[in-house]
Amino acid sequence: MSKKTYRHKDEREEAVKLDIAKVEAIAVGAGKILLAKLEEGFSIEKKGAVDLITDADRLSDEFIVRKLQEHFPDTAILSEEQGLTSSAQRRSLWVVDPLDGTTNYAHGYPYFSVSIALIRDGELALGVVHNPLSGELFSAVRGQGAYRNGTKVRVSQTKRVQESLLVTGFAYDVATRPDDNMAQFARATKASQGVLRLGSAALDLCNVACGRLDGYWERGINVWDIAAGALMVLEAGGRLSLIGGQKFDPFAREVLATNGLIHGELLELVGDL
Repeated sequence: MSKKTYRHKDEREEAVKLDIAKVEAIAVGAGKILLAKLEEGFSIEKKGAVDLITDADRLSDEFIVRKLQEHFPDTAILSEEQGLTSSAQRRSLWVVDPLDGTTNYAHGYPYFSVSIALIRDGELALGVVHNPLSGELFSAVRGQGAYRNGTKVRVSQTKRVQESLLVTGFAYDVATRPDDNMAQFARATKASQGVLRLGSAALDLCNVACGRLDGYWERGINVWDIAAGALMVLEAGGRLSLIGGQKFDPFAREVLATNGLIHGELLELVGDL
């Protein structure tokens, strides 16, 4: 974020508030673009057999990148549609998903989001996820808690998978990849109160952070899908790891997130079979 040196803790905290407010405004602005395109119509292309992109993705991406460059000119940006904006080695990196849940969006299914995260020195530092249809705005700053529309949120207190409602996802190449998540999905479904597949990893993670869901896992996922939501889970008191139990890495293309209480049990269910 800013390079300025602050003498007092209050000054640092005020600077963070200003930064998160800017990012929240950018996410809301991108959400308005997505809603406008829903009303006026959008075009759809295929990046793969079932991997879609719309002109709404591109417009949202262009808006977010432009605004981040205006507010944070010294920070690199990695966006889903434009890639890395700078090859320079920098301490801070913005990670952008302009439309998480493109397949849902293309079919008119109301579950998609805008996701923006800041990774600093390899650690999740700031995250904002916006659901433009519900108006929910999720935000988190490392060490300062997780919030939904300004109200602090916490993960659930569910202690067993048998009492849990879970969520997962499947990669776009699920039809051809050996680790297709089908066996894990079946096993967790039988052991829990249900496993949902909703189609926006960013919102899935935020719903774990809010205590609506108790756990989430997915393989073949990208950093821009999960970075902001993962910080929400951490700051709401939850736990993150890779599916094999290793330390969480937002670039590892897999994640397991829970309320912490069911983490070990869920690892046994969805780890390598």
